[in-house]
Amino acid sequence: MDSLPLGPSSLPVHLSALPDWAHLNGRDVTEADAAFAAGIALKSLDDLVRSDPVWAGCWRSRQALKCAAAAVRLMGRTEDEHALRDAVLLSAAGDDPGPAGKVFLATKRSPGRSCGVTMIFVKELADLLALGWDEDLAAIPDLVDAALQSGRAVPFVVADLITAISAVRPDAEVLAFMLADIVLAQNLNWPKSVPFLLSERYGPAFRTIGGRGRVRPGDAAFATATCLALVDGIVGTLRSAGEIARRSDQLIAIAPKVRTKGAEPVIWELLNEDAIAATAPGSNLSRWAATRLFERLESFGAVRELSGRSSFRIFGL
Repeated sequence: MDSLPLGPSSLPVHLSALPDWAHLNGRDVTEADAAFAAGIALKSLDDLVRSDPVWAGCWRSRQALKCAAAAVRLMGRTEDEHALRDAVLLSAAGDDPGPAGKVFLATKRSPGRSCGVTMIFVKELADLLALGWDEDLAAIPDLVDAALQSGRAVPFVVADLITAISAVRPDAEVLAFMLADIVLAQNLNWPKSVPFLLSERYGPAFRTIGGRGRVRPGDAAFATATCLALVDGIVGTLRSAGEIARRSDQLIAIAPKVRTKGAEPVIWELLNEDAIAATAPGSNLSRWAATRLFERLESFGAVRELSGRSSFRIFGL
């Protein structure tokens, strides 16, 4: 496995964490305070994204899963992260993963976007989210361009875009949050986006005073809430990155000890995806060889079994 990145050079030089003073507490937070904190948080995330760690694919994919869980809840569905993962990983190639599985596919598709938001791309996402196509959705690329050219600070560009899309299509809030991550990445000149803002839709930042409702796009407090959600979301993404980095380090360290022929593509897949079915579909491994490989990796503490089942198992960092 000489082509695998071995040693500390495979990890980012520094995993940034937010300074304590950047965490805002209490209800009396002004829009300016929230925007300042969001800027500090975005700098920490920017440092991590630009370091381009070898496990970035896994990290983005896991963030997409968290966003999908929030998305299906917003759509009135009940599937959790385990059910979403099953819907995609346990479906045969070409099979329909169901409505919830398609939502996960949509949130996974966004980080792979390396160019602007086009009408074709919006339609692909709309189809996966079961949104009826109309001229309002077709106009979304224009709304994205307007947001990017507004000259506003990044957190407000994100809030403005979500508000603009939700105003013309209230049923497209999930799509609006997904595109907000892409616009954020474009603003910061990242090659790929990091899905995370949607995962905070039911978090404390968007709760109304009293906690009985959610701040909605168009509400006076939405821009402030979006800034706070950026902070909370980035804290979560950095925490997840730290956990994945440690497991990646262990996986790369033990890779030379793995003698299974054909294991290297599977290890690369673990570094690039949230999880893999125990049968390692798409690899050249037999079912028995794949099972033995994952059991060996698990014994080294390099991967975890994520389903909690004794059959139809799923493994990931």
